[in-house]
Order: sequence, then C-alpha cells, then structure tokens
Amino acid sequence: MDEQEPGLRSGRDRVSGSNERSSQAQVFDRLVQRYGLAYSDRPEQVRAAVWIAERLGVGARVLDVGCGNGVPTACQLVDAGIQVVGIDISPAMISAAATAVPEAALHVCDVLEFTGTGFDGAVAFFSLLMLPRSGIRQALSVLYEAIEPGGYLVISMVEADLDDATVTFLDTDVRVSGYHRDDLYRVVEQAGFAVLETRVVLYRPAPTQAEPETHLYVYAQRPRVVEERA
Repeated sequence: MDEQEPGLRSGRDRVSGSNERSSQAQVFDRLVQRYGLAYSDRPEQVRAAVWIAERLGVGARVLDVGCGNGVPTACQLVDAGIQVVGIDISPAMISAAATAVPEAALHVCDVLEFTGTGFDGAVAFFSLLMLPRSGIRQALSVLYEAIEPGGYLVISMVEADLDDATVTFLDTDVRVSGYHRDDLYRVVEQAGFAVLETRVVLYRPAPTQAEPETHLYVYAQRPRVVEERA
C-alpha cells in the first residue's frame, strides 16, 4: 500500500489549492463505515465491473478511481484475475480497502494529480461527482491518457444539474457536481472516448427512507485510432 506507483503522487503531497479536496477526504474518513452500509448492495455497479473484466481478461491492468473501501469493485476485479491499482483521496478508505483486497495496489492519491499510464481500462464509480465540472473534465482527460488505445472506461454518477454545490450526504455536507444524462455522455465523448453503452437505473441507498437516486452508467472505449478531441 505504501509503495509509490510510477506517475503517482501521494494525496498527502498535493499542491496548494487543494484545501477543498482535503476537506472532502476528511469527510469520507469519517463516513467510511456508514458509506459501506448505505451502499452495500449495488447490483448495477457489480454488472459494470463484470462488463469490463470480461472485455479485458485475466492479467489486464485496471485503475480504480475513488476505490473507496474496495468493495465491491476492487475485490470483484481481483477475483477475475485483474491487476488493480486503486486510488482514493481518503486515507481511511484506502486503509479499509487494504484489509478487504490486499492483492490490489492501493494509494492515497487525487485523480487530478495522477499521471500514470499503460492501463488497459479504468473505472470511476461515483467518485468524479466529488469534483467541480471543470475537474470532471480534467479527470476524464487524465483517464484518457492513462488508458491505452483500445482500452475501456466505465464511469457512474448521480444524475443532477449541479456544479460544485453543497448537498447533504449521510447527514454530512459535501460538495458535488452532476449532469443530465445527455450532457454527461457528451462530456465523456469530448474527452476523446467513444461511448459504447449507457444505462440509467433508480437506486435507493439504505436505509430505505433515503430518497431514491437516478444513477447514470457510461461504458466507453478509447479509440484505437487517434482522433482529434473537441
């Protein structure tokens, strides 16, 4: 967990101007147990990990952005024979993931500071929404460079027309962003990816009195032929 991945800078060494990101990390440090309970049953996320694992096969290298506690995705990919590199801004989440999936290479790191390359695919399940929209576009550019031509990307977000807005999440204030579905698909394409499939699902976090959320899943590929990005 403590070894430094080439092209990866520790979240503890992030440049100035990242105070808000550090604050977000502290929120998830506190919420690590509650988050795991509230989002323990995520069938569409499980399906999405199966989708990318089947296309890449045993031995592929996948970046898990905002890997959280490692459940279910990092565990699922490792069980499928995938080499997983997981990054998260929350040290507590990385510590929990190290217990859940010791086979993965896990690092405290902000995706906006990640410069690694050579990945066959990447997943970002509900992690990019913690960024302002400008940061989401930047993160998608980071992932485009990290993934080899022909590699796959799967992301998911909550559908909402928000840009760095304060919302209450598990009784805690956090800043999040979101898009309407067509706008999200367009942003992914503008980053250079070809959108292969999209899915929209209604999800109700535990406890059951929580308001249902509309989850957007985007399945994409970095084209094998380099094309000029918008």
